[in-house]
Amino acid sequence: MIKNKKIFICAKCDAQYPKWTGRCLECGGWGTIQEDVVIEGEKKSTLGRAAEMTDLSQVDSQDLARIQTGLAEWDGVLGGGIVRGSLVLLGGDPGIGKSTLALQIAVLAKKTVYVSGEESEQQVAQRSRRLTEKGNISFLAATNVEDIIATLRKNKPTLAVIDSIQTMYSHDIAGEAGSVSQVRGVTVKLLEIAKRDGIAIILIGHVTKEGAVAGPKTLEHLVDAVLYLEGDKYQQYRLLRSVKNRFGATGEVGVWEMTSGGLRGVKNPAAVFIEHRQPQSGSIITAVAEGSRIFLVEVQALVNKTSYGYPRRLAVGFSNQRLEIILAVLTKKLKLPLGNYDVYINVAGGMNLREPAMDLAVATAILSAFYDKILAKESLVFGEIGLGGELRPVVNTKERIKEAMKLGFTQIHLPALNIKVSLDKVKLKQHADLSSLVKEMK
Repeated sequence: MIKNKKIFICAKCDAQYPKWTGRCLECGGWGTIQEDVVIEGEKKSTLGRAAEMTDLSQVDSQDLARIQTGLAEWDGVLGGGIVRGSLVLLGGDPGIGKSTLALQIAVLAKKTVYVSGEESEQQVAQRSRRLTEKGNISFLAATNVEDIIATLRKNKPTLAVIDSIQTMYSHDIAGEAGSVSQVRGVTVKLLEIAKRDGIAIILIGHVTKEGAVAGPKTLEHLVDAVLYLEGDKYQQYRLLRSVKNRFGATGEVGVWEMTSGGLRGVKNPAAVFIEHRQPQSGSIITAVAEGSRIFLVEVQALVNKTSYGYPRRLAVGFSNQRLEIILAVLTKKLKLPLGNYDVYINVAGGMNLREPAMDLAVATAILSAFYDKILAKESLVFGEIGLGGELRPVVNTKERIKEAMKLGFTQIHLPALNIKVSLDKVKLKQHADLSSLVKEMK
């Protein structure tokens, strides 16, 4: 028997409750709980109709039509440009440069509509005048998705920019703008017009404190590509990272420099983060792989006698949990008395790195700071550290070595390799564990 059941749903985060409450226990919102009705009971099953299937071997696998902007760092991250009819999500911290980058793309792409729910036409026009790129784009100040879709279907642009998805709403969906239901429902409506009319759409999304795009995680599954603009807004450089791409490789990275005329692609990203480096104790150069690119970055460590009851461990640009593991290995396997010392780690340039090859560079920087010894200026370090103190090889070893050679590094410390690498102008110092690396510091 079918019956109706009353439940109460938060319009902000979709949390459900059996009875009304003034405050949502999940998101902390006040006055967001609304009554809803759920139909329960037996449901009659319906038989579907068999559909026609397609033999994939007979499908013409021609190249996808793409919109190329001429910005190598943007087009390269997307695999050659924006695919027509695709939905791209661009996320990042407030003030990192999302709107500036999206406006540059809109200017360079032909027949573009820039939709803003946060800024007026005067604000956007003022920002566009500061850009080096010049061009004509159509501007629309609107937040209702039905009005936006009607405008796009009438004008049929090749590209549309929505700034931002959290400010858009639909009359057909319950909840306030920015809520889970609204963000998800508006994205579905924009996805439909993108696929039906072949309009490429860039959605700008805010990022939460945890580093994810505000709204449901399903938003990332709805779109074709997810790009994150990373970095410190007080630093000069930004990273554009692809975490999802249905039309290209995932994990590609573009390096940008913030200037008075907008974001500029960095021509030599491998060396840009070490150009101001001064050899000193606690300073180590390492090679990291981001997508298909190799970057050389400087890892800095400071080891100081603690003046508190409990030593402090702080990492900027590196995982604090990983730092704790490395310190535990150094204390256990090398008998270093780090329990009485504060340890600070910084990745110069504002980069936020997560790959395992950083382990050995961080450990070497700590050893260098602890013993107050400077590693040779032409030295480079990379590798993964196991819990037993053993060193493990990482991917793209040959590519890291070649990039280091181009920039004049002649001495490379790395884990013992299973294969032989024959290189004339570089000396490879292969280490099986941390104990052999300590000899370089004493």
